[in-house]
Amino acid sequence: MLPHHSNHHCHCCAGAHLASPAPSPATLPRRDFLFRVGALTAVGGLALSSLDAIAAGKNTGPDRAPLPKKPLRVQPVLTYHLPQRRQATSWRDWGGLQTEADVVREKANISQELARLSAAADFPVQMLPIAAVADAAQAANLAKGDHDTLIIYAAGGSGQLLEALTVRDKWTLVFLRHQPGPVYLWYEIIHPRFLRRTVDEYGLSGLDVHDVVVDSQAELEWRLRALAALKNTLHKRIVAIGGASGWGDGGQHAPAIAHNIWKMDIQDYPYQELAPRIKRARANTALVGRCQAQARQYLRQSGVSLHTTTAFVDNAFVLREVMNDIMDEAKTDAITINSCMGTIMPMSETTACLPLSLLNDDGYLAFCESDFVVIPSGILLHYIAAKPVFLNDPTFPHDNMVTLAHCTAPRKMDGKHPERAKILTHFESDYGAAPKVEMKIGQSCTNIVPDFASKKWIGFAGTIVGNPFLDICRSQIDVRIDGDSTALMEQMKGFHWMMSYGNYLRETGYALKKAGVDWLDLSRPKPV
Repeated sequence: MLPHHSNHHCHCCAGAHLASPAPSPATLPRRDFLFRVGALTAVGGLALSSLDAIAAGKNTGPDRAPLPKKPLRVQPVLTYHLPQRRQATSWRDWGGLQTEADVVREKANISQELARLSAAADFPVQMLPIAAVADAAQAANLAKGDHDTLIIYAAGGSGQLLEALTVRDKWTLVFLRHQPGPVYLWYEIIHPRFLRRTVDEYGLSGLDVHDVVVDSQAELEWRLRALAALKNTLHKRIVAIGGASGWGDGGQHAPAIAHNIWKMDIQDYPYQELAPRIKRARANTALVGRCQAQARQYLRQSGVSLHTTTAFVDNAFVLREVMNDIMDEAKTDAITINSCMGTIMPMSETTACLPLSLLNDDGYLAFCESDFVVIPSGILLHYIAAKPVFLNDPTFPHDNMVTLAHCTAPRKMDGKHPERAKILTHFESDYGAAPKVEMKIGQSCTNIVPDFASKKWIGFAGTIVGNPFLDICRSQIDVRIDGDSTALMEQMKGFHWMMSYGNYLRETGYALKKAGVDWLDLSRPKPV
């Protein structure tokens, strides 16, 4: 049960307002609940027998699914040099690959490691057959291949060989073997000879110490996760109902910045086209009946209670179908809505809150407010975490804690299991349907604070410590700041934040560096 504020009354609507909250489905006998459903339903006018038939599987309409994620194409390459014995002089470099048989064994070992990594990954990755190169010309030709990322297994070979593999339009990682071996030559000299070119200053652009992995498959995996997410974020197409915008004066140039830095393909969908589309949808008896049946199923779920009218929920499911159609036509699975605190309401006779929540639960990317200051962070974090994300309004950090709130939270924050939720009105309008999602207490979370100019984002790890019921946006969480709360208070910029379950700060920072955006991780220990 939710803790109630001493002077707080849960708002509910019937047309405009109801005197008291609608009873929870969990507290009503099924007969009474269905009677009230029938009495309150305003859309479509279908009898309950028709709804039950539809819910049983008839007339279910088109299957919906987000677009498949683009796999990160990875080209692994083993670099080596086979020495020839010479009398009375140094004739071999460091390293455990000294013969053709050593190279064959190591290729097989690498292939097995990458096969295991691919099978366990929850992000899309395609490993190409491993290549082995021993000269720069061969390496340069390989670097031109059809791949996104090249992993150099730097067992041996010259600096010119490694440089030929490192091209500006591809992402490059270097893997070094220490234990249990065979030890690689470049385990010794990657830093002074390749990254620093035998001087103190770094001399190689596009590759630095954070792109080098020693032994650990886990360290390799999270970097590939970040790059796969970045690939899917760059050039992402997103529909902007009512046009693209950015919050506040600082966000005026946010759509242009999203296009320039993130190459986003923003498709404007004007309200003049949306209004007649919603009207046609609501006149489609079969569609409305299917949506009403889906709404009943949703409200019957364990942990869901209703505190607004069923008509608002029914209309929310119709609006979700309209949004799905618009995304299908645009050939994307991402959508945002501008002027969602007013313009959409008279057209749909509900709010966009619940439809956006439902879409995120289904694996789509659905954001309110069309704020392209924060939307790129949501797309990137969604692909990194492989989970829905929560665009939120932050409050003032204090006592190592901050409250985050919005009316569009997904329920499947872990990507699989829906959290408990009360379906209320949207707070500011006291209208429509909005979920108050009870997020998991003790859950670790990633929090991203984008700046208006997309020059330097801030991130910190947090722990969810409360689900208050304040007079603010419906889904509310108190988050303990597991990091430098004073620095957060001093350095936070922009406005909206983005949150996901789990800690993905290192992946986020790694992807941002590749995109040319600075990153401040407030959860990392301060330098001594």
